[in-house]
Amino acid sequence: MQTLLFLLITFLIVIFSVLLYFKNKHSRVDKLNSGECPTCGAKTKTFYDENSKTTFKSEVISARVLKNGGCSGVNDVEYRCKSCGLKEVYSQS
Repeated sequence: MQTLLFLLITFLIVIFSVLLYFKNKHSRVDKLNSGECPTCGAKTKTFYDENSKTTFKSEVISARVLKNGGCSGVNDVEYRCKSCGLKEVYSQS
């Protein structure tokens, strides 16, 4: 009986840890797509020029497609932070 209870608790811990891993991974990708670095917290800076009445954006995160999967494939995208040097690669459909 104790063995079954131990296995059930271990199984639940493993399931919840896998779900937590995927949640953290997707939240990092969402932050990178919005232009915010998940490590250092740097965001896109906007500047407004009064003379020419123009708004300039200084992007912190640069995205580059490493491998294009074609029509039905998966794209590998590399995100790089200019302020802290973070480099991460994610697969996106």
